[in-house]
Amino acid sequence: MAYRLAPQAEADLEDIAFYIFLESDSLEIADRVTQSIAERFDLLDAYPRAGRARDDLRPGIRGFPAGEYVVLYRIEGADVAIVRVVRGSRDLEALLDDE
Repeated sequence: MAYRLAPQAEADLEDIAFYIFLESDSLEIADRVTQSIAERFDLLDAYPRAGRARDDLRPGIRGFPAGEYVVLYRIEGADVAIVRVVRGSRDLEALLDDE
């Protein structure tokens, strides 16, 4: 299997890094958080069914925690498609409805 990031997931990671940098004034902290999230992508690549099915959000969507964030993804054939990376406290259903 392989994972791939949707454009919105890439934008989410950039937004997370920027927000953390603004709040902490530290590139090191921002890099550490985004690296920690990226390590979850590798884990999902190896164990794609590790995340919980979230058909309540949208059919085929799965969610996997990454600290304060949630990685939303789909299993597509032999690949893991990372759809969004968002703070767990956000309204996930509304975020997916906007797409």
